Amino acid sequence: MSHTIREKQKLLNRVRRIKGQVEAIERALEGENGCNDVLQLITSCRGAMNGLLAVVLEDHIRTHLVDAGNVSSHDEASATEQLIQVVHSYFK
Repeated sequence: MSHTIREKQKLLNRVRRIKGQVEAIERALEGENGCNDVLQLITSCRGAMNGLLAVVLEDHIRTHLVDAGNVSSHDEASATEQLIQVVHSYFK
């Protein structure tokens, strides 16, 4: 995944935030926090994971499935954007 090197620091920062969220879930479970608190932490973590997946997947689509820099047709570019919108909507 050499294309991820361009955004390496941003991706690592996201992963580190997710790690902190998972650790917060662990602390909440160890501290016997209420179900609502634990569920909120899990939901936040899931959202962060989905966001990370969306970023990496979008870059993969742009880099490996469609060479956006050499698109010869407006329809191809439109299809690419539609695919990316579908992927983003899935992760919301």
